[in-house]
Amino acid sequence: MNSFFIIVLIVFIVSANIIGFITYRKKKNLYSAAFTILLLAVLFGSIGSVLAVFILRDAFAIFYGMQLGYFLIINSLIVFIMAIISTLVRKYSS
Repeated sequence: MNSFFIIVLIVFIVSANIIGFITYRKKKNLYSAAFTILLLAVLFGSIGSVLAVFILRDAFAIFYGMQLGYFLIINSLIVFIMAIISTLVRKYSS
């Protein structure tokens, strides 16, 4: 059962990054990609919580979704910092 939740965690993180990358390619804006990943952190965290509660049938399974949301929020923060750094480099070089 542990390996199932780790696979779900990896799938959600990879899919959030792919959706963020598609947003970046469409709008050419790293800030919108970071915001998309942040919104997906809430969505995938809640989906992960509901999935864990239904599978494990335990109220403490909600913390799995919170952990998944935490990882995606950290991922969004990394993309946001990359956007800030790229903006500063672009402003400095021009």
